[in-house]
Amino acid sequence: MITEESVREALRSVYDPEIDLNVQDLGLIYEVKVDGDDVTIVHTLTSMMCPFADQICEDIEVAVATMPGVGKVKRVLIFDPPFTVEMVPEETRMVMGWY
Repeated sequence: MITEESVREALRSVYDPEIDLNVQDLGLIYEVKVDGDDVTIVHTLTSMMCPFADQICEDIEVAVATMPGVGKVKRVLIFDPPFTVEMVPEETRMVMGWY
């Protein structure tokens, strides 16, 4: 059975190459919706000018689409609210020394 938690765990395999953190722990995943076997992911990037945007977006889709039992994957890229370091979970900021 596909759950929000299992999708978020799969997204931990997708890294932002510039920061070397996964998109889930970086706070780039705003929302995960599971409807049966279909999954919608609402996310952002660290900036609108991210040089790895295409790669990250494709990696997000592949990470979820290859999960057993997943049907359709809809990825929604948004920039409002814009990403800030404050969006990174506190635990990740502590590990990275971003305090």
